[in-house]
Amino acid sequence: MSGYQVSQLNDIDETTDGRCPWRPVRHHFGIASFGINAWSAKDAGDRIINEHDEADEQEELYLVQSGRARFELDGEKVDAPVGTFVFAEPGVKRTAFAEEPGTTIVVVGGTPGQAYEVSGWETWMPFHALYEEEKYAETADAARATVEEAGYAVPLYNLACCEALAGRKDDAMEHLRAAMEKANSDRLRTLAREDTDLDPIRDVPAFKELVG
Repeated sequence: MSGYQVSQLNDIDETTDGRCPWRPVRHHFGIASFGINAWSAKDAGDRIINEHDEADEQEELYLVQSGRARFELDGEKVDAPVGTFVFAEPGVKRTAFAEEPGTTIVVVGGTPGQAYEVSGWETWMPFHALYEEEKYAETADAARATVEEAGYAVPLYNLACCEALAGRKDDAMEHLRAAMEKANSDRLRTLAREDTDLDPIRDVPAFKELVG
């Protein structure tokens, strides 16, 4: 078996959560030591990077791989032609727009002082819009096979939330337990203690034993 892989950007299937289309580079290669993805804009003026600040979480490095972008960093506009690197520390509010059609930005991120933990959020994002529409049963039906096959902790947790909200208590407990087993930290267990999405299964004895 070869110890390397080679892919062109277009070899990686594009996906979307209903906002910005992107290519899940980390997931495509099975990278486990750092996060990396690529976002592309179809037309000039399109938002490529959703506005966020990564407060107390990731620092991110952006590379304009093609086209030209305009970043907004804590309200300051930065012109970024092809080849430009932009580094943003946690807490900096950031977003980016395409100045040219076909602009692509590659993003690498990680949390300072912590070993990288694969969350698998890329696997869940294609189903997130359904969840936002509160179509919980439909979300669970659409996502289950993909989430189970990928086996990442966070998508399994999200699937459990949808199943709980859809009244599928047994399925929710099954996937919540799987999520806890896959997680490398207590973050999900801590989240589950207050997550209102899990209120429908909070009275299940096994839930209390699992979450603590």
